[in-house]
Amino acid sequence: GVVHTVGGFDMASIGDGGAELFERMFRLNLMTTVNLFRAAIAAMRPQGSGSLVAIGAMAALKAPAQLAAYSASKSGVLRLVEAYAEELKPAGLRVNAILPGTIDTPQNRAAMPGADTSGWVQPAQLVEAAAFLVSPAASGITGVLLPVTGRG
Repeated sequence: GVVHTVGGFDMASIGDGGAELFERMFRLNLMTTVNLFRAAIAAMRPQGSGSLVAIGAMAALKAPAQLAAYSASKSGVLRLVEAYAEELKPAGLRVNAILPGTIDTPQNRAAMPGADTSGWVQPAQLVEAAAFLVSPAASGITGVLLPVTGRG
């Protein structure tokens, strides 16, 4: 299995976030997923099995204010997962996504000082979800967009 964890986050109001922000978010979030999955599919298809997992975001389902570029790029990841899951079913490959809420990282703590972090998603929770999705226990699961939202 392959779990794609590369990505980026940035926020800006509509007036402040220009085309450069959208391009950067799409490169970091969508195009890295496309490129990694294409390479993994080439290796997995001949063996007739494999599992691909992308990290999406809850913001891809309902975009908050100031997250237009980020949410749009993560929404693209979700549509990619859905389309790949359907296309790769006959080849025996599974494609799923994890949709975290706010992840408890040093970067997020620095960006949101004073926030109540008690309900944020712990990185270990994402690892557990990814480990499940690539495991034989999830052999019948493909095209799932799995929310992992912590207690927030």
